[in-house]
Amino acid sequence: MKARAGIAQAAALVTGLTAASAMLGFLRDVVIAGVFGAGAELDAYFVAQGLMNLVLGLVASAMAKATVPVLAAQNATDGRPDRVGRTLSVALSVTLLVLGLGSLVMGLATSSVVAVLAPGFEGPQAALASSMTRIVLVATVLIAGTNLLAAAAEAHRRFFWAGVQGVPFNLIMIGSAVILGPRYGVTALAVGFVVGSAARLVCQLVPLRALRLRLRPSLDVKDPGFRAIARLVPPLLLGSALGNVNTLVDRAVASTIADGTISALAYAWRLIGIGETLLVASLLTALYPALGAAAGVQNRNEMQRLVGRGLATVATVLFPVCAVLLVCAGPVVALVFEHGSFGPSDTRRTATAVLWYAPALLALGWREVVVHASYALGDSRRPVLVALVAMAVNVAGDLTLGPIFGISGLAASTSLSLVFAAVANTWLLGRRHGAVALRSVPGVVGRTAGAAAAGAAAGALVLRVLSPPADAGVGGNLESVAYTGLAVLGVFVAVLYIVQAPERHLLTEALRLVTLRRR
Repeated sequence: MKARAGIAQAAALVTGLTAASAMLGFLRDVVIAGVFGAGAELDAYFVAQGLMNLVLGLVASAMAKATVPVLAAQNATDGRPDRVGRTLSVALSVTLLVLGLGSLVMGLATSSVVAVLAPGFEGPQAALASSMTRIVLVATVLIAGTNLLAAAAEAHRRFFWAGVQGVPFNLIMIGSAVILGPRYGVTALAVGFVVGSAARLVCQLVPLRALRLRLRPSLDVKDPGFRAIARLVPPLLLGSALGNVNTLVDRAVASTIADGTISALAYAWRLIGIGETLLVASLLTALYPALGAAAGVQNRNEMQRLVGRGLATVATVLFPVCAVLLVCAGPVVALVFEHGSFGPSDTRRTATAVLWYAPALLALGWREVVVHASYALGDSRRPVLVALVAMAVNVAGDLTLGPIFGISGLAASTSLSLVFAAVANTWLLGRRHGAVALRSVPGVVGRTAGAAAAGAAAGALVLRVLSPPADAGVGGNLESVAYTGLAVLGVFVAVLYIVQAPERHLLTEALRLVTLRRR
């Protein structure tokens, strides 16, 4: 019981810190939008950052994820700091050496790399992207070190500093944009990214000192702990790279369409990401330990009940949110981003992306439940295979729909790939493990989708009556979003009660859960 309570408390702490960091990161993007808008220079910054993320996705993230269970097992077995420190030293040394050399090679070939990642960039824009890429690549080893040290702390059940590291990073990024941006342009963001990454690394030195882990450079790849980490890396490596590949292809095609397309897609995805982080993470934190417990005692009936409840909760909470985004994407984007240099044309492009990204929010939450259930059952191979096919769907959509429909095609390709992943993982979980009652899924989706459609119709009517002008300002946009959202949610809940849908009770329970998590 004490172990379960500890897991629950740790999950609540991580969720709270992640939510706080996500909100601050969202504020960072709002500030950046106000200072730089959504144009060619910011497109160049996102491409530079994307290259660094590819390097990290290929190595650092996978190494960090593989390190946690190995160090945790070592700590649980004998609790010897010297053994843990030796394994961590080897993992750090090897990772930093590989990433350092890789970053150096890419830094020397930035012009060629940018030409591949952003074939639509020419002249000053291509030169700016190359220059910022060299700056941002410095952060590669800093973030890799941060991730591995945070993994060591988490293996010892110390979560605070790993969760809080985003706070100084985002504050430094905000300061760079506001103070240095007007004078040095978008290059200030690249410099701020490196300084912020260094601040994240410093945060991880606090728990490291408390754990009394001594780190020394070591390339002893025969260390048993490191070899155990290395065995876990390949599947995690693949999973970490898939999302980055999708983003790179999105941006490569977007670079050939129009200035500001990359930035508009990035801002729109941030809106989707903040919804996924705050809603899905808060609602499902308590579900994941329960899934592991049910899988551990091989209680498939309980597993099926938990997965069904998780999917019903996701559908009940996220369908009306998607309806709001579909109905009033323009006012939402204007309310959040249209300040300073972010003008009406930027709002129109970003709102178009939000409109077509909206289904991805539901798909992300749904996929989160079924994939975690698969992992709890010890099945990681099938989710990775599904992710590979979903990546192919996204890339094919980018290359076909992107050049024809522009922002709409690129965003729709991402949503289509995520919907495919959600459906395929659900079907495999039900057919292979019996952990999903597949016959009940159409009922859950049909009831909540129908109620959301009725809510969307009511919201569209309210928005039409309000008829906010293009220059409505913060007050006008806030009023439009508030009244539209209330109309959507009110009709959605009313329809669930009219048809006596079982999901009608979940909103109240979900609200109570989120409230308790925040106390």
